Amino acid sequence: MAQLNAGSLFEPGWDERRTEIIAWLDEVRADVVCLEEIWSDAHHPPTARWIAERTAIDYHLAFGGLALAEGLWKEPTLRFGAAVLSRWPIELHEVWRLPVDPDDAPGDRFLHGFPNVLLHARTAGLDVFATHLTGAPHHGRHRCHQVLALDRLVRTVRGGRDGAVPFGQRQPHPPALLCGDFNAEPDSDEIRFLCGLTSLGGTTTFWQDAWRVAGEGPGLTQDWRSHPLAARLNVHRKRIDYVFVGSPFLRMGDAGRVLRAEPAFHEPRTGVQASDHSGLVVDLAWPQRPPD
Repeated sequence: MAQLNAGSLFEPGWDERRTEIIAWLDEVRADVVCLEEIWSDAHHPPTARWIAERTAIDYHLAFGGLALAEGLWKEPTLRFGAAVLSRWPIELHEVWRLPVDPDDAPGDRFLHGFPNVLLHARTAGLDVFATHLTGAPHHGRHRCHQVLALDRLVRTVRGGRDGAVPFGQRQPHPPALLCGDFNAEPDSDEIRFLCGLTSLGGTTTFWQDAWRVAGEGPGLTQDWRSHPLAARLNVHRKRIDYVFVGSPFLRMGDAGRVLRAEPAFHEPRTGVQASDHSGLVVDLAWPQRPPD
């Protein structure tokens, strides 16, 4: 699978960059793709649809977006969120707004004006979740609220599909996939919570960070030295984009084992950078994968 914050609304050069994204997708040929910072309005289809319709793979598309705060954008019908592309039909999809602390910095338009979404798409037996957490470096407190909320939502959607069988193996249901721009570095509380390394609010969970499991090196996904758009934002070098995979523990057929994690969308294929972010491509053990 592949993950990228595409930056289709605010960052310049989208017409050229979307062609670069297609070049990368044709190269990695991912079964499932998660894209963030996708938008749509009454006059334009989701920006990910242009990409889905032009790749070498006949992708199906789910888009989930929510409105910006009133007055932030000239077109009131604009919806901003995430998209999932899949080789197989998408059976259902739904989107939720992730919470922030309403009493904290009520005048912070960056915090309260832009929706942070969790998009769920079910396809070929997979539950795929794409998300984008609040972005400012000092918003860690809010991101902690958000990872707690998204973990609860995933558990609700999954129902009993992740339940352990005492003294036996779990059925080889593929674990959930959670991808996105988390705007949080690996040693932050919010990411350590997802990896089962700390508790939040008296709660623990466990997801595999695909890069931590199978990647090599620091895995930076924003680097001002190599990404002109990141340099324009004057952000420090960091790893903030992730593919999380639900626990493979005792799953039959090695379902959910992370086999490979490599950078993607990080080097130009058409002469331009795809985004101010780099992305990831991840291979998983999936014994029930249907034919193309």
